[in-house]
Amino acid sequence: MTLPDLLGRRAVLALLPVVFAASFALAQAGADKRRSGYQDMGAALQKMQDDDTANPGMLFVQLGRQLWAKPVGAANKSCADCHALADMKGVAVRYPAMPKDGDKPIDLEGRIRLCRTAHQQAEPLAPESQDLLALMAVVANQSRGMSIAPSNDPRLVPFREQGAAIYQRRQGQLNLSCAICHDDNAGKKLAGVTIPEAHPTGYPLYRLEWQALGSLKRRLRNCLVGIRAEAYPYDSVDYVALEIYLMDRAKGMVFESPGVRP
Repeated sequence: MTLPDLLGRRAVLALLPVVFAASFALAQAGADKRRSGYQDMGAALQKMQDDDTANPGMLFVQLGRQLWAKPVGAANKSCADCHALADMKGVAVRYPAMPKDGDKPIDLEGRIRLCRTAHQQAEPLAPESQDLLALMAVVANQSRGMSIAPSNDPRLVPFREQGAAIYQRRQGQLNLSCAICHDDNAGKKLAGVTIPEAHPTGYPLYRLEWQALGSLKRRLRNCLVGIRAEAYPYDSVDYVALEIYLMDRAKGMVFESPGVRP
């Protein structure tokens, strides 16, 4: 065997692990047919989300950093007095969760509001207020790029089942369920916009329609109004139960907050 032949064989053998790894990665990616809302967007919006200097949600992340270090309330404590911001990595991908001494699950918003009243002895921030969304955004952003990993706390099981039932239940004057839109008709167009699969991978996110950052709860309320159903009270556990179910459906998908959507 000549030296060129030997070198050629060695080169091929050296490349085999690389080829195998690439093939395995492609097979793994191809096995998961789920699509996030990001994948349904055009290239321009994807670039807007990917570029931190263009993503308008990052303005809320910056504000959140300032609020994180600001002492508030009768306790005159800041979030940073208890938590390093870097320690928030992995938190958003496992919420909603059960509070230590509670009997109902809370979402990330609820956790922030609870910390504010219990530990900072401050007034709770109003739902969808700029400061609350900013704190949610900066916490969520620490988990960007991680896989969604819902809590396996057995106390969440009945609430996950409750969320699944809500997802399948027809509601409103249009007699539609979440599943009819986001399972049966996902990928089709509604008012010129692609119907997503309802994977909450980017919340809180900046929606161009809103011209603002918003929570998943706001999106769910919009959906209820859209099918001409009465929105649940803002503090209803139904929203949290539905989020538990949606996060379970999205298990393993990449978390991308703050996302951008049309």
